[in-house]
Amino acid sequence: MQFPRDDRDHPQAAAFRDFIRDTGFPCVGAKSALSKGQMRILVARDITSTWDDMRIYPALLAFAARYRRQPDLFQSFAVLFEGPGDLDEDGFERHLWDRVQSLADKDAWLGHPWDVRVSHEPDSPHFSLSFAGEAFFVVGLHPRASRPARRFSSPALVFNLHAQFEQLREMGRYEKLRTSILQRDEALAGSVNPMLARHGEVSEARQYSGRAVDKDWLCPFRPRESKVEAAEGP
Repeated sequence: MQFPRDDRDHPQAAAFRDFIRDTGFPCVGAKSALSKGQMRILVARDITSTWDDMRIYPALLAFAARYRRQPDLFQSFAVLFEGPGDLDEDGFERHLWDRVQSLADKDAWLGHPWDVRVSHEPDSPHFSLSFAGEAFFVVGLHPRASRPARRFSSPALVFNLHAQFEQLREMGRYEKLRTSILQRDEALAGSVNPMLARHGEVSEARQYSGRAVDKDWLCPFRPRESKVEAAEGP
């Protein structure tokens, strides 16, 4: 599958690359993806609208297919939205899950099974999103984020492959990388991010929006049964 033309020359894409390259930005994985030319960028209109979901979804499938062909470390797919720029943290979180739900519903309708390496239940400590059978972790950014590392000039969703974290674990590099990111984030924000946790401890869904949520928070995402699974039955 060919990746649709990305928006690398869009001014917003240039601003995002500058954001990642900034010396204070803590995620060294994102820096590596960018420096290796493995960060795909798509610019969409409005995170509160379904307008570009049919552009985002095939690009996400192409990204997953590319990773299967060439499973190199540090690949990311960033969707940058032109607006709105005035969403508070609750509003951004709501629309993040609206977009994710829309994409997941399309994936189910096309019959793609959930990645068997992760759970489809959003309250499970083993939850991850899944598109085209590949598990994904999502990082949300927006102008009014409370954590500086999540405070980009417009709403954005960055899709990272779960398999890459497992690769790092197998190579014995995961804990070192995680510690580096935590230390850099604390230096930038002046405090430790209370939402960060390892996969398998608590649901990663709590981390997607960047908002600090309490123990009673309920994820609004609802997985849909794929057409293939429905046809096969129990």
